[in-house]
Order: sequence, then structure tokens, then C-alpha cells
Amino acid sequence: MTTTAELLKGAAELFPDEVVTQAHVRHLDLPQGAGRFALITLDNGLDHTKPTTFGPASLANLNAALDQVEKEAAEGEIVGVGVTGKPFIFAVGADLKGVELLKRHEDALAIGKGGHDVFKRLSTLAVPTFAYYNGAAMGGGVEVGLHCAYRTVSSALPAFSLPEVFLGLVPGWGGCTLLPNLIGADRAVTVIIENSLNQNRQLKGKQVYELGIADAIFEGADFLEQSLIWTASVLRGEIQVVRPEVDRGEAWDAAVERGRAIADGKVHGAAPAAYRALDIIAAAKNVGSAHEGFDAETAFDLENIALADLIMGGELRSGIYAFNLVQKRGKRPAGAPDKSLARPVTKVGVVGAGLMASQLALLFARRLEVPVVLTDIDQERIDKGVGYVHAEIDKLLLKGRVNQDKANRLKAAVTGSLDKAAAFSDADFVIEAVFEEMGVKQQVFAEVEAVVPEHAILATNTSSLSVSEMASKLRHPERVVGFHFFNPVAVLPLLEIVRGDKTDDASLATAFGVAKKLKKTAVLVKDAPAFVVNRILTRFLGEIQNVIDEGTPVDVAERAVEPLGLPMSPLVLLELVGPAIGLHVSETLHQAFPDRFTVSENLKRVVEAGKRGFYVHDSGKPELDPEVAALLEQGDTVLTEEQVRLRVLEAVTQEIGLMLDEGVVAEAQDIDLCLITGAGWPFHLGGITPYLDREGVSERVLGHRFLAPGVASVPA
Repeated sequence: MTTTAELLKGAAELFPDEVVTQAHVRHLDLPQGAGRFALITLDNGLDHTKPTTFGPASLANLNAALDQVEKEAAEGEIVGVGVTGKPFIFAVGADLKGVELLKRHEDALAIGKGGHDVFKRLSTLAVPTFAYYNGAAMGGGVEVGLHCAYRTVSSALPAFSLPEVFLGLVPGWGGCTLLPNLIGADRAVTVIIENSLNQNRQLKGKQVYELGIADAIFEGADFLEQSLIWTASVLRGEIQVVRPEVDRGEAWDAAVERGRAIADGKVHGAAPAAYRALDIIAAAKNVGSAHEGFDAETAFDLENIALADLIMGGELRSGIYAFNLVQKRGKRPAGAPDKSLARPVTKVGVVGAGLMASQLALLFARRLEVPVVLTDIDQERIDKGVGYVHAEIDKLLLKGRVNQDKANRLKAAVTGSLDKAAAFSDADFVIEAVFEEMGVKQQVFAEVEAVVPEHAILATNTSSLSVSEMASKLRHPERVVGFHFFNPVAVLPLLEIVRGDKTDDASLATAFGVAKKLKKTAVLVKDAPAFVVNRILTRFLGEIQNVIDEGTPVDVAERAVEPLGLPMSPLVLLELVGPAIGLHVSETLHQAFPDRFTVSENLKRVVEAGKRGFYVHDSGKPELDPEVAALLEQGDTVLTEEQVRLRVLEAVTQEIGLMLDEGVVAEAQDIDLCLITGAGWPFHLGGITPYLDREGVSERVLGHRFLAPGVASVPA
């Protein structure tokens, strides 16, 4: 039989570049004469910007440390064992770089089994075990602590999660089994399913304690010291840790059903990870009972199999690809000029004081902490815009996101003026957010150019118009740059930075520098109609609209794309964007590409009737508005869901192929990054191109894949 050490040695050979975590054992005498204690510290030898992970060699090191303390415990040399992390980091789970390299199901199975074999030793030692969550803990980092008898958490802990489902995995080193048996199935479903599918929502230290995951919470400054004092009291019997009894009746089943409803709402059955995790949670109800001999070991086997199946599936590979895009490519934008060319920005001007302009003013004030001045055509609009910003700052104050001093400073920083010359004479960066019409924007830029300093950047928040044309009548077109935000500005990270024909490197570098301070994911985009996200979404929505106009029922067209697991259906998305804006963008693109982009007469009727969308929401769920239904004029070509889906995917594939040929972005990866961060496209798809490759659509339409085999897919 293969030992754990042999298993991990074999796995380590598949992953030669692992950043190896050491498991240092040191001994100390606990306070109050409680006895000699072994403390294992997980540390990869790098600072907190390189979090500690578990690859095969790291697990082998922890296994060796456990060999040592197991012997000491058996011989009565120690009274307990603790596990903690390096400063600011406990451990953030499996090393995904190693997971990407796996090509065989049995190798994936070995990773699951190896983690279980090491971690579960913490629950079988002859002395009590303690986990001290001192810093960020995710995935396997959380799970190693769940195998211990007791846990403490730092109140300063910034991030704690089981993010596996978000990436296309299950918590496979004990999480699906142990967490529901510790805190109850409903709370476990919140952590494993709900938080994970809500863009990997993190818990803070206080929440970890309140959920019952940790038995005690201490301040960050002397966290380990206080944890050891508490440990001594537990070992001396002075503190009894009492946990609420877990409800293994109907409440457990209801929690699993709630999890299924959340998964259905988020991924519509299109991604398997959440459902596999829920199957294990459902089975884990019987751990600790005498039910047909079902024990933790049986549940751990289910975790191993689920983990291996998912590692060898497309969803995880797409999830890791998407994660790397956001975490790496998103932080180092392709094609951005040298950042040393960027000029400082000490004051920002915003032309317009409507909702979008006001959101921008708030963002610039909060992130850049410089004066921001709004202008508009009358004082009433300006007052409304500034009032909106001040009200939003008050909300931040109420939520405790800013203190009173910061709130006062932010309010003082955002002002309004009717006089552009006075407002912008010392501005370094002026952004317009006025009506989406070329003549209006050209006029605004002409007025602004006349009053700003020579070095000031002129940015446009246009969603579809040509930046080059907008700048064409200016004396200095080289300082005009597209700066396209996505709504809601505070939520969606993407910023499409558009280089016009004449935009110079210094202006572009300044734009990227500002984007970084705004904490946005900036992608360099060529000045092409509707740029990236709106062009793809308009082709996508346009094809849905076409099949409806031709005669396919609305509900069939909507259901057709459910297997993609998008955050919302196409017509709900159109409602969010606004039918009038959707119509305007489709008209812009029809003008540029009349053979591929249509302008729907039905959509025109909806807009002319003043409708805000196709649906009414009276019953709590969207239903086709009878007044809209009466407006629709349809043909008699009725397609099936499968035919609709195929047609939509082929249209999107064709459009992305053309965009890459035109050099709208550097690579297919940038298309995916834009859709993930600007349109909430799911991680489990990897954006869009891995899905089109996986479904065989890209090869059928274009004759080639978008991505090389092994990128967002299992290596050959």
C-alpha cells in the first residue's frame, strides 16, 4: 500500500516549480504551568504579498512535522499542538499552479487523498490540537484548521473563505464534510456555496467567530500570545468550549435545498462544482451518526472523487484561467506605455452632473483624494450632482466605511461650478460624461480645451463613439483618451482605455496611472466602434432580438442561453442597460457594420412607447409585459432553444474573431478579461473564448481555437 509520503513524493515530481511551504516546529512552555506545547508555523519564507500555499512538497513538510509531534505526544513530551501562519497569512489553500499541470485522473485523486491523509492526522494525535487563524485563510488553509479540535481567530483577519466553488472545485480536504458538522448545514451552505458564488465574498475575523467556526477571538496586536493563554486555560480545564448541537433533521435538508436554489439562480445548472459540493454536504449529514456505517472517511472519499473529477473538467481550468486573468493580466495591462511617462493628477474636472458623472466624481474623490469639480448647463443640475455625491458619502459614513473626518474632507473636495474656465483652469484631468452624441461631445471638448492647461488630459466616457473623431477638431488631439467605465461604477472593475489615432504615450500612461489609483482593471482598446464589451454584448443581444423578431417566442429565446450560466438573461440585461441605450449602440454598430448588426423594429417600438424593458416584475419574477407583447410584430420562423443557442454562439464567435483580426485588443485573453470584469461574465466559463473552444464552436466558425490546448483546458 502506498504511504502518504510516497504519494506526495510522486505528486511533487509532477510539480517541480512549487513555492514550498515549510512547517517549522518549535516548543514553548504554556502560561500558568499548563505544560510543554508544540507550535507548527506554516511559512514559505516570502513576505505577505506571496501567501503560503499547499502543494505536494508543502504537504510533505507538514506531514514530516506531524511525524515529529505525533511521536512527542505519544511519549508524553507535549500537552498539545498548535498550527499558525507567518505574519498576516495563515494559509490560502492548494497551489493552483500545480493543479493546472495535472493531466490524469489518478494524479488528481492523489492530490485530494494526500491533503486528507496529512490534515486528518491533526484529529488523531494523542493530545488536543489548536488552529490559530492569525491572518488570511482560504480553501485548504481554512480546512487544515477544521481538522483541529479548537480554533481561535484574529479580529484583524481580513479574508477567510472557501472559494473553491467559485473556481470550479469543491472544498475537498474536509471542508464539505467538517464545516456543516461544526456549524450546521445552513451556515456551511452560506460559506461554501452562497459566498463563493457571490464573487468569492470574504469573511472577516469577527464573522468567523460569530458563525462558530472559531471558538475564541482576540485582537491582532497580541493574537498569538492571547491564543496561547486561552489554550492553557482550555488544557487546564478552566475553559470549557461548548458548541451548539447541530440540527441533523429537516433543517439540514432545507439548507441543502437552499444551496441548490442559490446555485440554480447563479449558474442555472451550467457548472457542476456547486452541485457536487451540495451532494457531499447532504451526505455529511450522516457523519457522526450510526447511519449505515457512514463516517467521515466515507465523506472524505466523496470529496476526493469530486475533486479529481472537477480537476479533470473544463470548468476548473476555465476558473483558474479567469482567476489568473483578473489577478495577473488585469494588474499588468497588455500594451500600456511605460508608467514613468505618466503625469501627476492633482485636480479632476467632470463635465456633466447626471448620475454617471456624479458616480465618477465620487470615485475620483475617494480614490485620488484630490479636488473634483463638476460643471453642467444650469445650477440646478450641478446642485443635484454635488448633492448626490455628498449623500453617498453620508451613506459611507453611516456604514462605517469612512470616519467623520474623512467624510468632511471628501465632501469639501467635491464642488460644482457653472464657469468651466474657473473650474478647469488648473485641472490635470477632465472627463466628460454628457449625452452620447458626437456633435455634443465635440462641442464640449472644444470648450474644455480652450480653458485647461496645456498638459491636461481630456477623457471621454463614451460607450461606443469614435475617440479619434471626437478629438479631430482640437488643437491637441494627442491628449484625448477614451476612459469607458461600466455601470454601476462602484461595482464593475473594468475600465476600457481607448487609444485614439493621435493619442500620445504620455496621455495614455497618465490614463493608466489614474486607472490604477481608481483600483480599476484597465484594458487597452483600439478605437473601434463600441470597443469590446458593448460590441460583443450588442451582437449577442442583437441575435436574441433577431430570432424573436423572426418568430421565436420570447421565453424560448431567453431560455436558450441559460446553459451558459450568465448572471442574468439577455432581456433582463437589456432592461439594466436601458432599451434606449441598447437601441442607440445597435444603431451605431449597424452604421459601422450593417451586414452583422441589425436595428430591431420591435426594440424601436419598445423605446418609442417609453418602456423600460420587456418585463414586469409584479410577482417578484420577470414576466413579459402584456403592453410590450402587444407591440411585438413577429414573423413565423420558430427556432428551438438549441438552434437559438447555436446561432447566438456562432455570431459571437464570428465577432470576436473579427475583433482580434482588427487588433481591437492584443489577445483573446483581453476579451475574456473585459467580459469578466465589465459584464459579470462567469468565472466558470473563463469569460467566453474557453467556452467557445470547449463547445467546438470556434473551430467550426473560424477554423481554429481561440486559445492553445492546455490554456483554460486540460493539457493534452
